[in-house]
Amino acid sequence: MRLRFLTAGESHGPALTAVLEGMPAGLTLDREAINLQMVRRQVGYGSGGRMKIEKDAVQITAGYMNDMTTGGPIALTVPNLDYAKWRDREIIPITTPRPGHADLTGAVKYGYKELRLALERASARETAVRVAIGAICRQLLEQFGITIGSYVTSIGEVKAAIPADMPYPDRFAAAENNDIRCPIPAAEQAMRERIYAIMQAKDTIGGVFEVVALNVPVGLGSHVHWDRRLDALLMASVGSIHAVKGVEIGTAFANAQRPGSQVHDEIFLAEDGQTLIRRTNRSGGFEGGITTGEPIIVRAAMKPISTVLNPRKSVNLATGQPAETVYERSDFCAVPRAAIVGEAMVAFTLADALLEKLGGDSLAEMKPRFAALRRARLEDLPMDDVAWGFGYG
Repeated sequence: MRLRFLTAGESHGPALTAVLEGMPAGLTLDREAINLQMVRRQVGYGSGGRMKIEKDAVQITAGYMNDMTTGGPIALTVPNLDYAKWRDREIIPITTPRPGHADLTGAVKYGYKELRLALERASARETAVRVAIGAICRQLLEQFGITIGSYVTSIGEVKAAIPADMPYPDRFAAAENNDIRCPIPAAEQAMRERIYAIMQAKDTIGGVFEVVALNVPVGLGSHVHWDRRLDALLMASVGSIHAVKGVEIGTAFANAQRPGSQVHDEIFLAEDGQTLIRRTNRSGGFEGGITTGEPIIVRAAMKPISTVLNPRKSVNLATGQPAETVYERSDFCAVPRAAIVGEAMVAFTLADALLEKLGGDSLAEMKPRFAALRRARLEDLPMDDVAWGFGYG
């Protein structure tokens, strides 16, 4: 069974709901750790007023009994505390679409006569329940030693110069120490000043975050079909995050400017004379859509949030006349918080790939299969070294 999930709910509705299907039986969940991920998503300099209202906590309502997953669908609920203010409110129609949002496109696609029907579901509020799903997947991955972290590498034009030899766990730890999620103190301060200036200008700003997965085994994913290439699946899952408009694996865009001799990660024998290793990881942990065993690096570019305090020019669909947009409460910069959503999507996608590789209906079945996986070692790769022919006739 492959993993899949569905979410439901609106930004200002009673709750967000998710169903996660395909999790193996026998996994004991740390509920505090799940809610810690929810807290991490709510922390970020440049966040709007909504984060001061919501105190997200996850309720598990199915698929988890006797302190373990049952193998059945796991149902999750995240209440919207802000709903109390909207429950009995008379909703004033929105008829002027905001550039950059799903207001106009949603109305064209679904025939809405009120644009709030689009913006309520299109809101990034939905990512709260994605983080809950990712938190469960993260706990499955941790059973196999796989860990995931993230950090911000740029806000607008301000970039962090991260030393290439800075270990990833150190980057993760440093990012947790500030609400920009930048591991380099000097760059973090410069990013903070840039966001502050944007807030004063009543504008918004985007940036780039990086998600890294460590200890992922060799051999997840496949080259045999387009929809089984794990790097492509990761780009799709991270690219599905609101306002993310570009995703690369490793140093992909920089690689496009270099000759091949400066891009491909050469293969060496380790001192044990058996293990095949790389001394670089420009490929971001993939060859042919299959994991190499090196850290998986996914970098995402997030556009500035579409909702700005300065009105944007548009057209009132009710009157047919030019009009300016009406402000809806939003963030000034969501990049630090989006990094946590990125972790969740990477966790889900890797958990799915691991389940595809190992199979099994329970954690007890998966663990011995994981221990028996083929490694990038000469002893695991016997070669026939005998000439042969295709033989298709």
